[in-house]
Amino acid sequence: MNKESPQKKNDGTSARFTSDIFTLVSGTAIAQIIMAVSSPAITRLFSPEVFGIYALFSSITSILASILCLKYEAAIVLPEDEKNAANLLAGSLGVAGLVSLFTIPLVWLTGESLSNWLHAPEIAPYLWWIPIVLFFGGIGAGHPALNMWATRKKQFAGISYSRISGALATILIQLAFGFFGVKSGGGLITGALAGSIFSAILLAFFIWRQSQTLLSNSIHWALIWQNLKEYKKTSFYNTFAILLNTISWQIPSLLLSYFFSPTIVGYYAMGTFVLRAPMDLIGSTIGQVFHSHSAISHRDGTLAGFVESTFRQLVEYSFFPILILAVVGREIFSVVFGTQWAEAGVYTQILSIWMCFWFISSPLSRLYIILDRNEYALNINIAVLVSRIASLWLGGILNSPRLAIWLFSISGAIVYGVLAISIIVLAGVSWNAVGKILLRNVAIFLPVGSILLLLKIFAIPDLIQVIVSVFLTALYFLYRFKKLNFLKQSG
Repeated sequence: MNKESPQKKNDGTSARFTSDIFTLVSGTAIAQIIMAVSSPAITRLFSPEVFGIYALFSSITSILASILCLKYEAAIVLPEDEKNAANLLAGSLGVAGLVSLFTIPLVWLTGESLSNWLHAPEIAPYLWWIPIVLFFGGIGAGHPALNMWATRKKQFAGISYSRISGALATILIQLAFGFFGVKSGGGLITGALAGSIFSAILLAFFIWRQSQTLLSNSIHWALIWQNLKEYKKTSFYNTFAILLNTISWQIPSLLLSYFFSPTIVGYYAMGTFVLRAPMDLIGSTIGQVFHSHSAISHRDGTLAGFVESTFRQLVEYSFFPILILAVVGREIFSVVFGTQWAEAGVYTQILSIWMCFWFISSPLSRLYIILDRNEYALNINIAVLVSRIASLWLGGILNSPRLAIWLFSISGAIVYGVLAISIIVLAGVSWNAVGKILLRNVAIFLPVGSILLLLKIFAIPDLIQVIVSVFLTALYFLYRFKKLNFLKQSG
């Protein structure tokens, strides 16, 4: 009897892992491309103030959605027994339903006060939609329990289809509202709600079709309660960790609205969307792959070399486009999204350096787990939240939105820069190597940056500046792709 060799098993597992990642990432990428391609139309139909109302609603629901299942969904992938996993799914959905219901009296008691605190009375009627949004998993996030069950069952195609369908439904409904003259926050929020509902129902259909027998025969009240009790510690610690992280990401929109107006929130939200959407996708993908390979490198004693190589790649593929935005962000926004969004482009210029350090540090932060330094991660999360609140609060007191954004960006760059460099050095990479990589990439950009600055000085039309920027960026990436060796080094 022929037995499959361990090497063949490993090769098969690796290939399957790569295929699963590609399936999941491609679905997310297509969904984000749909949102990005439609953005110029959306920004011409809806004003920055309206977009700010939508961003505030998304921020509030994102905070609540992050703890929708009290993180019980994170345990769905853990049990070996499929019955226990099925009962965790049922328990997570039950907890999510209760949390959604709990928001009804919460909105009743605090809705009006919250809208007044945010200086956005227009948002008050839409707060009553929060229970419905949460019941289906939140804006654009997909239901966390359904996502985790689909991950356990390797239904990555189902997750991808649901994300793409949700993005399409969102955009089509938002565009329809805009074209027919409903250019309020309700138009954007309704589209996002419809997309989230459609996405969750579609994923539930995929899950039910594959696992109907298992779910029908396994779920019992006693087993649901038993599994919820077994994983209560996982729920407790992860709930607070994810809540802290989500608040730190959403607090800028809330504080900018409190000190200034929904219009300022709209500028900030659009600026960060343009910066985060592609980098979030790339960074999360690199992070997943990096996590796996760094564990192997740590066991083999080659971690320092692997981390240095990864850091170099992250810098090479982020510095140039980010610095381009730092120079001509206002011009790009004016051309692509319309002149009313020029201020959002200025915010993008200010925020770009912070976002660059965040992009680099995000995948590398997985090393805290590999090196068993989890207390560092908690301290960094606390530092991020405190620095964001302090910087925005100071800018608000001084009544300057741009100053608030500047302080936010500078403090974020410092915190994430310290995070990235400290963990790189912790992995065994020398300060000298880090400095050389950073200086080399800054030097490569200097000639390009000088050209773009000259175009600005001589008041060359915005469209010409954007075309030159795109051309130079394309040349840069053509050069980099020829030297691409990340997969070879990590494989």
